[in-house]
Amino acid sequence: MTRMLIVGPPGAGKGTQSKKISEELGIVAISTGDIFRENIKGGTALGQEAQRYVEAGNLVPDSLTNRLVEDRLAWEDAADGFLLDGYPRNLTQVEAFDGILARLGARLDVVLELVADKEELVSRLSKRAEMEGRRDDTEDVIRHRLEVFESETAPMIAEYSTRGVLRQVDGLGAVDEVNARIMKELP
Repeated sequence: MTRMLIVGPPGAGKGTQSKKISEELGIVAISTGDIFRENIKGGTALGQEAQRYVEAGNLVPDSLTNRLVEDRLAWEDAADGFLLDGYPRNLTQVEAFDGILARLGARLDVVLELVADKEELVSRLSKRAEMEGRRDDTEDVIRHRLEVFESETAPMIAEYSTRGVLRQVDGLGAVDEVNARIMKELP
């Protein structure tokens, strides 16, 4: 049973590695984006509340995000472990997540941080934007997204480092090579 977080800058391969880790460990991979979409599509009370923010072009506030994550982690498929992507993103959410875990009678085993060279990420994301026809993903926008990620998550990553659960893995290279590095770091 493994309960873990995966963090890393945009383009580091979190989604790809989440799927592989989930399959290898037999745990559910959960992204906050999926939680939002499932609740909105399902018309749940939490989903309706989230939809109001999304439709207005606003970020879903931490208080609602926390409730959505807690609800999702209480599902049966997460009882034997989970890999959470996209949450927590800041120290306020870390504190809320600690409370969620306590209420679930669970503990966090590992925080996996995929690290990657910034210039390589800019190149990777620029190519992906070009392939997917995302004209709004210019180099300046990509650099800004990377800076926002860094400033928002650095304190969170430092907190998990002081707790001794942070494992940093180079996220660049072939998918299987990165996955092999990850599996060596897991408890």
